[in-house]
Amino acid sequence: MRGRMGPGCQEVRVGSRLDVGTVATLRPCLHEAVESGEGDVIVDLSDLEMIDSAGLGVLVGTHRRALRAGRRLVLRGVPPRVMRLLAITRLHRVLRVEQPVAAVA
Repeated sequence: MRGRMGPGCQEVRVGSRLDVGTVATLRPCLHEAVESGEGDVIVDLSDLEMIDSAGLGVLVGTHRRALRAGRRLVLRGVPPRVMRLLAITRLHRVLRVEQPVAAVA
C-alpha cells in the first residue's frame, strides 16, 4: 500500500490483496488519508487481485468515515472481477467508482 497526497485529494494505492490478512495495515492508512486533507480520497485498486468480506468492510467503513468528514471515497482502477463483486453485493450503489476515460481514436 502506498499513499500519495496532492492538492485537494489523497490517494492510497492498494496492493494485490485486500483481505483479512491486510486490512489491519490498510485501515490506518485510509483513516489517515480521510483525516489529513480535503477533497476526494482516492483508493486505487488497479493492482487488486483478491478481496474478501473484510476488505469490503474496510472500504465501506472508510466511505462512512469520509462522509462524516464531508468528503468522498472514490475507487479508481477497479478490475472487472472486483466490479462484478461490487455489483453482486450492490455496493456499486453505495461506493463511488471512477469510470475509466475512453481513449479517443
